[in-house]
Amino acid sequence: MTFWIALPLFLISVVLHEVSHGWVAYYLGDSTAKNAGRLTLNPLAHIDYLGTLLLPFLLVMLHSPIVFGWAKPVPVNFLNLYHPKRDMIWVGMVGPLTNITIAFVLSLLLRLGLPEALASWLTLGILINLILAVFNLIPIPPLDGSRVLTGLLPPKQAVILLKLEPFGFLILLPLLWLGIVNKVLWPMVQFLAALMGVK
Repeated sequence: MTFWIALPLFLISVVLHEVSHGWVAYYLGDSTAKNAGRLTLNPLAHIDYLGTLLLPFLLVMLHSPIVFGWAKPVPVNFLNLYHPKRDMIWVGMVGPLTNITIAFVLSLLLRLGLPEALASWLTLGILINLILAVFNLIPIPPLDGSRVLTGLLPPKQAVILLKLEPFGFLILLPLLWLGIVNKVLWPMVQFLAALMGVK
């Protein structure tokens, strides 16, 4: 039941996350996402059946303390950006910042004295968005944190990091299996939630 309650919140959050990447890339000179029809809020254009549906469902069934997933990444050609190295940072950062903004807005709504059921639903939305933000800031390709780090690193080191992209999820899987990601992410999510007044 928790999965079906969380699914609409999760879909809205990942769609806004991906669309924000596309819009910032478009603003900074790259129209790849626009040309691919991905600057839309229609979730069907963004669903990745493994990352958007199957993985979150399995994590809920396994009672994982961290439930996450992803939508189909919005295509971005960084070479089209006006200042590729600098603008890559902004394109990478905007997804997590979007999720943090959503969480903050939901935390403001919580202060309106809403009915308990609605308040619980909003709290779940806050946690989903904070998890998405923190998870995506991991600096392992193809997560957003790697885009930010690539923009900050000297060119030689940036190229080495980019070459890891085909193996990114193979690197993440053992970290998830061993619980290392949970042990790092969950305290950060709890800290951010506490700052927003969510226990």
